[in-house]
Amino acid sequence: MRPELTASVLQLDRAAIKALRITDPYALHRVVYSLYSDVRSQTEKTASQSSGILYADLGGDFQSRNVLLLANRQPADRLEGQYGLVRSRPVPEGFLEHEHYQFKVIVNPTRRDSASRKLLPVKGREAVAQWFLARAPQSWGFTPSSTHLQVDKLQVLQFKDKAQRTVTLAQAHVQGQLTVTNREQFYQSFSQGIGRGRSFGCGLLQIVPLTDHLFA
Repeated sequence: MRPELTASVLQLDRAAIKALRITDPYALHRVVYSLYSDVRSQTEKTASQSSGILYADLGGDFQSRNVLLLANRQPADRLEGQYGLVRSRPVPEGFLEHEHYQFKVIVNPTRRDSASRKLLPVKGREAVAQWFLARAPQSWGFTPSSTHLQVDKLQVLQFKDKAQRTVTLAQAHVQGQLTVTNREQFYQSFSQGIGRGRSFGCGLLQIVPLTDHLFA
């Protein structure tokens, strides 16, 4: 039986952002993870076992910021008992049983160089689109529509992690329509995220079912 997933929205006002010192991607990571009980042992963390937590920074304005969350457990209602507001609800039964979805996702597009074995960022909108179109049916259980695929935004984030090491993270904001081709693989993609950089806000598939085509 599949574990129940909980979708949430974390709403942060200006006072919360200031009090929690959310100034960079690592700070947001720290705040998001603090909402959830830590269920992994140190050994599991070292082995890179999934945290069961995904999030996507939806941004906002000077006064507020929203963060979309998905996890295999419930978050706290507030940060440190007083900051922000979390609204949660279970992912409905049957939500992942549709054939077609509209989607948005922030991904970390990378390829492993065959000679050096280093991970290299995929650069440029067209290259990212081709990478996404090729990777999805192989690894993620769905085929995106090439006609509807959009790469909206490319950015490179640089920040210090917990150990004060510099992290450089390429992000691409991708949206479009998809058709599920492997149900179990698609479930894994939704529940555990796609690609790399999931600890820092990449990989959460934001999906809305598309009704069956009227004239199909």
